[in-house]
Order: sequence, then C-alpha cells, then structure tokens
Amino acid sequence: MVTEILKPYLEEHGALLSEKQLSQLESYARLLTEWNEKMNLTAIVDEEGIALKHFLDSLALLRYAEIPKGARVADVGTGAGFPGVVLKIARPDIELVLIDSLQKRLKFLEEVLSQTGLSAELVHARAEDAGHDKKLRESFDFVTARAVANLSVLAEYCLPLVKEGGVFAPMKTAEAEQEIAEAKPAVAVLGGEIREVKLYELPVAGGRSVVIIDKVRQTPPKYPRQGTKISKKPIK
Repeated sequence: MVTEILKPYLEEHGALLSEKQLSQLESYARLLTEWNEKMNLTAIVDEEGIALKHFLDSLALLRYAEIPKGARVADVGTGAGFPGVVLKIARPDIELVLIDSLQKRLKFLEEVLSQTGLSAELVHARAEDAGHDKKLRESFDFVTARAVANLSVLAEYCLPLVKEGGVFAPMKTAEAEQEIAEAKPAVAVLGGEIREVKLYELPVAGGRSVVIIDKVRQTPPKYPRQGTKISKKPIK
C-alpha cells in the first residue's frame, strides 16, 4: 500500500495524518493508477514513486511554507492534483481552488474529490486568463505551483493571483539557485519579494526546494501578458 510506504516519513515532514486522511490518500493513489491507464496524468505510477515523489513532496509545503488557517489556496497548473489535493487532505480547513487548462485532467480531479469526500473549486482556464479574472485576481492568501516552467515565467502566471500580504510558494529542484536569482527582477515587477529558499531532501528523489515569495504590492494591471509573450519574452 502506498500509505504504508509513506508513513515512516510523515513526522519528519510535519504531517501527522489520521486514518481517515491516510485512507483518502490511498483512494487518490488508486484512482491515479486507474485513470493513468487511459490518459497521461503522470509518468510516476509505482507505489514508492507515488508515495514519495508525489505525496511526500506535496506534504513538504506544510513544513517549509506557512499556510494560514482557513487560507484561500490556489494550485496553478495542478495537473493530476499535486500538490493541491494532497494539501487539502492534510489541511481540510483550507479553501482550495485547482486551476488547469485541460478539461480531461479536471474530470479526473472531479472524480478524486467525489471518491475522497473532499471539496474544492475546479477552474478550467489558462493561468494567464485566470490572472485577469476578477473573481480570482489577487484573491488568494497562498498560491503554489509544481510546474517545470522557469521561475520568471511561473511568477507572471501566479503572482497576479496572490493578494497583498499573501505568499507565492513554487516548488523547484534544489539546483534552481541561478534560476531563482535571475527571476528576482520579474518577481519585483509583479509585486513580489523573494523572502527565502527552503531546501530539503526527498528519499529516492533527491534535493528539492520551496521558494517563499511575499506579495508586497499589487501586480500592475497589464500582467499577466497573453499567449506566448510570457515564455518567449520573460520579464527581466
């Protein structure tokens, strides 16, 4: 069972889960494996990989980033639901919004929510469109993303969603030091300020990091830009 592999690592990552929460994770893992046979959700489908590279990595946010009680949280480009769904299982008090551009992934997440008894809002939108949606823009206490995009690009997608006083906490590899340094001008233009980078190790997966970015002022109205401008001409 996936949760039997996960259990020995939970305490050191600050995640003490009840039997109900472990059962929800087990259901999630089962659905991920089943649905992955008919659509490409993840390349990681073995039990150890799901337990440590998906679940434990997602739970690391609870230790390395402070998520206020009852916080409104967005997971941008959520894909198969990491880290958002795992956070909701561990912290049912948060108000979770899962944003993704592919409807089929949201159908999978709808089934996960149904089977696990979780509640979350599913938003079918590109991140650059979500950032201009009045219901979403600068409305979140905490925004995260586990996407592989460069941080300068990711910041333009995500910081417009964070309200002043909130936090953007992207999850990166431990080797992202130069990328983080190069993203500082973009982060500043978008109203953010990099506070610190938390490094940690995952068993079998190596070094990871969480970048803690405070939203210190409003994002200028023209951001995020549309289409390929964000990736082809990152803010410098």
